[in-house]
Amino acid sequence: MRNGSLLALALVVLSTPVVIAQEAAEVAVVSNVKILSTGVPDVSSLEAWKNSCISPGMSDKEKGIAIWRSVVQHQQQNSPPKEFLHHEDTVLDFIKIANVYGYSYCSVAAAEVTCLGRYAGMPARGWTIKGHCVPELYWDGKWHLLDPSLINYFPKPDGDIASVDEVMAAVKAWYEVNPDFKGNHKKLYAFGREEGGWGWKRGPKLLAESPFYGIRGWLPAKTHGWYSTMQEYDGSTLFRYESGYSQGYQVNVQLRRGMRLVRNWSNKGLYANMDGTGGKPGCMEGQIGKGDLVHCPDFGDLAPGRVGNGTLEWDVPLADSAWRTSAVAAQNVMSAPRTKLRAVVRDDRQPGVLIFRIPSSYLYLSGKLSFETVIPNPGHVVVSFSDNNGLDWKEIAKVEKSGEQQIDLSKLVLRRYDYRLKFEMRGNSVGLASLKITHDVQHSQRPLPALAQGENTITFSADPPESTVTVEASSHMKNRDKQLVFADFDPQMENIATERLLLTGDTGHITFPIETPGDMTRLRFGCFYWAGKPDAGWDLQVSTDAGKTFTTVERFGKSERHNGRWTTFANVPAGTRSALVRYAGTGKGNTAILNFRIDADYLEPHGGFRPVRVTYLWEEDGVEKKDEHVATKASEVYTITCGKKPLMKSLVVELAE
Repeated sequence: MRNGSLLALALVVLSTPVVIAQEAAEVAVVSNVKILSTGVPDVSSLEAWKNSCISPGMSDKEKGIAIWRSVVQHQQQNSPPKEFLHHEDTVLDFIKIANVYGYSYCSVAAAEVTCLGRYAGMPARGWTIKGHCVPELYWDGKWHLLDPSLINYFPKPDGDIASVDEVMAAVKAWYEVNPDFKGNHKKLYAFGREEGGWGWKRGPKLLAESPFYGIRGWLPAKTHGWYSTMQEYDGSTLFRYESGYSQGYQVNVQLRRGMRLVRNWSNKGLYANMDGTGGKPGCMEGQIGKGDLVHCPDFGDLAPGRVGNGTLEWDVPLADSAWRTSAVAAQNVMSAPRTKLRAVVRDDRQPGVLIFRIPSSYLYLSGKLSFETVIPNPGHVVVSFSDNNGLDWKEIAKVEKSGEQQIDLSKLVLRRYDYRLKFEMRGNSVGLASLKITHDVQHSQRPLPALAQGENTITFSADPPESTVTVEASSHMKNRDKQLVFADFDPQMENIATERLLLTGDTGHITFPIETPGDMTRLRFGCFYWAGKPDAGWDLQVSTDAGKTFTTVERFGKSERHNGRWTTFANVPAGTRSALVRYAGTGKGNTAILNFRIDADYLEPHGGFRPVRVTYLWEEDGVEKKDEHVATKASEVYTITCGKKPLMKSLVVELAE
């Protein structure tokens, strides 16, 4: 996979400053473009979620219900998406599930409550019961069951919320009086529908007083009911288990000149696992307010559906020299504005090299690269692809003649959020006349800033001018054919198993290099891990002096069971653009990392603000409506009025030229 000469060339290119003349002060990228609307919570990051959903002065019980409600709002019970990055291969990041997918299943929902609970400062844990996984949060000296997957919890007469043990005790007591119902699905199902559909109220009192069962004992989504609860909590299965949640993903919509992001309140039938690696989500064609999504309006969902397909297009502006500030690297390349050539080799004794980075907040599903080469003399253009931050390059095309070129990137970018393209041009007057990149992406419709009937307040912001380079990969080599694995990021390892991240000595470490195109502002990292012995654990360390010294940011010690923990290193020395992140372990054979993520935030070298065009498209009684607003400041508030209930169609953001 790795080509030594290309790697050496890439390192030279990346270390060479981009030659910029009058464009030095020009803003090339606007970051963190965010549009919010009335009544739709901001879940673009954990911090944004907390600011939107956890109010000052809330009691712990109120916080717990807000956490439960957040997961109910943003995750529909469906076949789970798989990215093969996290433990069990499923996606286990609440912010990612909320923004990219909008669906998964019970163990993921339980992990999300655990994540949000701990982020809000509350102890949390997970349980596996019969055919189901549920979470508990701790407050007022007790544990409380809050099940977002099947959408229920159980208030007690004193107003408190019951624990898993209390629900099981109530079910057990009822079965002691009615033993022939235990394990009898048909009998339970029929019993719940007696007396005009209210027979279930003659069951355990704790369940009978739940506000979440309706006629015939159905729970809000009407996929499960009272009979399900009676089987799940019958006591035959109960053990502590936590799925390995991840955190670190954030929505950061970035716009460059010529770039256009379209997010649709609809889909084309595309999804993450359409290559056969996972099931099609049942909510793909679902309508909010109907079928399995019947409950969603009660939880504030204004979207028409759940799964969205959008497009990210970048028509790189080669017609002027502004493209230079959008490139990660530009070596021995110049503009030739009076000719068809837009990016041409400056000195034909050396190759001209262009490297572009194309990050996305939403999952890539397809990709098409279109470009026009101009090769009037002997020469060629080699196009290479990297999905591991430029550590490796794969040649995907070698063009030796002038003309329009197209490359299908779909297999390369599927289930990715970031990649780089390199154009290596050799020969006299060899160059590019045009360059366009087009993607289908997956996003959830639920968190999009939808409109409602009446006056809608729209809040626009675009700050700070930061981006992120991420190191995230499967911790197990078995996933190499489906996703990046830890070995793809060139880690230094000592006493770590080569097939998975298990400590094989009394001490050991795995150390990842990470580089950013601009000055680092912080490092956010952590892991889902196991450390079973008293002295076992992982020290999370950072070096900003090429490994001469390491600072321990936090120790993740012995875990009662598998545990997820995350930390932030904010004391990054000014001017830092490279670092080493180390997981240093203790506890031979009993210490492992099941999933990990490292995020290096940095200031965009040519980041800042320039006007952004925001376009809403919707229908009212079948009549197309459109609102176009140009934000001229990094923070603006404006209104959109809908005379009738809107059917949302699309939201488009692009720089206003």
